[in-house]
Amino acid sequence: MVDPYKTQSLPTDLNKTIATPGPTFEATVTIKPIQCPVCKTFNPAGVMFCVDCGLIFDRALPDDAFGAPKVELPLLVDASGREHPIRPGRNAVGRDGDIALPDPRVSRKHAAITLEGGRLTLEDVGSTNGTTVNGEPLPPGRSVELHAGDTVAFGGFETKVALPGARPSATQAVSRRTVALDAPPAADAPAPEPSAAAVAAYLVGAGLRLPLPKGRSTFGRKAENDLRLPDPYVSGRHGVIEAGEDGFWITDLGSTNGTFLNDARIEPNLRVRVTPDDVLRIGNLELRIEVA
Repeated sequence: MVDPYKTQSLPTDLNKTIATPGPTFEATVTIKPIQCPVCKTFNPAGVMFCVDCGLIFDRALPDDAFGAPKVELPLLVDASGREHPIRPGRNAVGRDGDIALPDPRVSRKHAAITLEGGRLTLEDVGSTNGTTVNGEPLPPGRSVELHAGDTVAFGGFETKVALPGARPSATQAVSRRTVALDAPPAADAPAPEPSAAAVAAYLVGAGLRLPLPKGRSTFGRKAENDLRLPDPYVSGRHGVIEAGEDGFWITDLGSTNGTFLNDARIEPNLRVRVTPDDVLRIGNLELRIEVA
């Protein structure tokens, strides 16, 4: 084999072709989706954080070549085995919180978990169905410290506390015991399939035709949304579409790749009017509203 770094003398015949080693094509470079180690979501190649739970991947990698330890965060692990990371500072818990729990028994702003100085504290912020720690009700406004293995139920939705160094298996389910409530849940119940009379419009495009009922509908990649958009560049819980007497409105809930209205990116948490003439770009999908 010819050494490409070795100095070679030119042949006497300058018209003679010299063969030099060409590039090798034997090393195949594959581009694979990145699986989040926390929520197990598959993310598009090249992203730096999970499109669903927001975990920054360089904080979840193994120890690097220089011996820097990986960063491990405390977790809430629900009955399905899904892990919800608790970041430093104050974390809002609820259906629309920093720690999103998509269950109708959980209030939109249900509780707050604070990680500070190595201590983990929980406070109920006035939820409808209450919060319990190891079966004991937590009065609103009162703060309690959490420890590894504690069972925390948000309106009956149970989770386990897992701390670094004492983390249970991600597949270990917590108790499915039914928790009695003092009053019937006041949160929105899962909506049935809308009847023809209840359908205000359709979200169409990219081979999709999704019925858009009157009122508020969440949309995203995950199945628990009212409108599921199966695209890897759509966040798990991407945004909200409202159909009312005053027209149609869309709100981006802080998605990773954003929501675009006629090629203009919508600011997160800003309610924007949409008409049937507008083009919505959500991930790789181009969609329109078609009035029923």
